[in-house]
Amino acid sequence: MKKNDIRTLTRLALLVAIELVMKAVGLGSVPVGPLYMSFLTLPIAVGAITMGPAAGAILGGVFGAVSFYDAVTGASAMTGALFQVSPVNTFILCVGMRVLMGVCVGLIFNAVKNFDKPGTWSYIVSAMCAPALNTLFFMGYIVLAFYGCDYVQNLVSVKGAANPLMFVVLLVGVQGVAEFLVSGILGGIVARAVHKFLK
Repeated sequence: MKKNDIRTLTRLALLVAIELVMKAVGLGSVPVGPLYMSFLTLPIAVGAITMGPAAGAILGGVFGAVSFYDAVTGASAMTGALFQVSPVNTFILCVGMRVLMGVCVGLIFNAVKNFDKPGTWSYIVSAMCAPALNTLFFMGYIVLAFYGCDYVQNLVSVKGAANPLMFVVLLVGVQGVAEFLVSGILGGIVARAVHKFLK
């Protein structure tokens, strides 16, 4: 194995460990109503930006596996209820959407870094895509696969949402903005620092 491969695997393992520790100590997922405000997109963004889309996919998969575990055990009220409706769709929701998000963040960074020769804004923009895409893919899949189920329709009724888009906006609300700002800005700063340090 090449020296660069060992370094990449070590960095990847470190970011996986950070994700798991964040989840274990409660920093990764903060309960807010039926959803969780998740900051686990931060290490995913750092990995996707500094190591590429494949690393983003692996780190997204770790996030997804933790989320799916919460669904199976009932630790998450929402995904636990959705698991009762469809285990397969819940797996796609928890794992598939997070893997897709990690890949997309890496691809976005690879695309925008060419327009940012000084290497300043591309890190922040790419890192902000992690929580934004996580919310978009997760909530989008809920609307596609679960919108008609009793659990979601009850949430729609409680929120007074007139349509699926309004449901997403009302459910995500302030939590989505907080994730976007905290994970996005902090993730961009950390990713830029790590990238510059490793060069």
